Amino acid sequence: MSAATGPEATGPLKGIRVLDMTAVVLGPFCTQTLGDWGAEVIKIEPPTGDIVRASGLFRTRGMAAVFMGLNRNKRSLAVDLKSEEGKEVLRRLIPTVDVLVTNVRPAGMRRLGFGPEECRKLNPKMVFAVATGFGQDGPHRARPAFDEIIQAASGLADVVGEAEGEPRFVPSLVADKITGMALLSAVLGALLHRERTGEAQTVEVPMLETLTAFVSVEHLGGMAFDPPIGEPGYKRLRHRKPARTKDGWITLLPYSSANWVAFFTAAGHADLIEELHLRDPVQRNANIDKVYEALRRVALERTTAEWLQLCEEQDVPATAFTKIGDLPKHPHLEAVQMFGLHEHPTEGRVRIARPPTRFEKTPANIRSHAPRLGEHTAEVLGELGFGEAEIAAMAEKRVIRTA
Repeated sequence: MSAATGPEATGPLKGIRVLDMTAVVLGPFCTQTLGDWGAEVIKIEPPTGDIVRASGLFRTRGMAAVFMGLNRNKRSLAVDLKSEEGKEVLRRLIPTVDVLVTNVRPAGMRRLGFGPEECRKLNPKMVFAVATGFGQDGPHRARPAFDEIIQAASGLADVVGEAEGEPRFVPSLVADKITGMALLSAVLGALLHRERTGEAQTVEVPMLETLTAFVSVEHLGGMAFDPPIGEPGYKRLRHRKPARTKDGWITLLPYSSANWVAFFTAAGHADLIEELHLRDPVQRNANIDKVYEALRRVALERTTAEWLQLCEEQDVPATAFTKIGDLPKHPHLEAVQMFGLHEHPTEGRVRIARPPTRFEKTPANIRSHAPRLGEHTAEVLGELGFGEAEIAAMAEKRVIRTA
């Protein structure tokens, strides 16, 4: 189904129109959520397409699983913005939208002729939201940035690899997705300000600063004070590891003093309560190495299922480990229908994780599949007043691409 023929938007952003000039993961993660929440999203792509279209597994080249996971509820307009005809398309499109979201580097947008100042002349009421690698008031402002670059520079890789004595990356695009969520929040904040005052603004969300703030919440540690009163880091997290059981693995996470006392009592090791100072959080944290060592030793005494039952009875946080391939069969995720099967016109049946946020009055919904490259080019150009002959001429010159 296309955006024009699918179900209507029901989310809280219905009526908001978004110009999506983002690519890869960070920006599309943000704009897909805007679309899930009801906004109309027009995705600008070069005639060669978003590079993530060919990233990873696919049935049809250009429709990779990663791309489909980031670009539902969007229309694809494939146009060469370096051409004068392509620039004219953008000049007509900008006055029709509420928000422009981009992760093109600011210098690149200015070279195209569509920096914040130029866009404001075309649409004074449009929010201009840009994700950058590094804040534009710093010396690294012109550097390119990708997920691993930011994991490394923000201290996250250092924290993840500390136990092994060498930096390690989180094997997920967390820098992109966390910054994407921050970008989403920034767009909503700017839209709320415009709603209240009528004033639009430019919003910048830099990856390094966003991830640094994210990591430093707990990992500044003693450096949160000046002069420092201890080392950086959050010692307790260093010791949180999967625990072996008789037949597998489990995450045991007694948290409060009551949790620790209840767990060791029910486990038959009440003698450790006083020995490890489990009732006093300050003494417990000071002794955390021995506490977690004891927890892992005790975990070997029962099976994973036995520990889960005990922890449920004692209201102690715990869970087994889920393999990625088993996620659709996780009992909770299955019960809440987290994954659904959808028919894609070219890719056949595809599995999609639904929008996770629940709105009581204005539910998010999936209205359209991830688009083929240029699937909606002619449709959008027609809405902007381009005639059939003009559209055909632009296609002939390869200024645009249609599906």
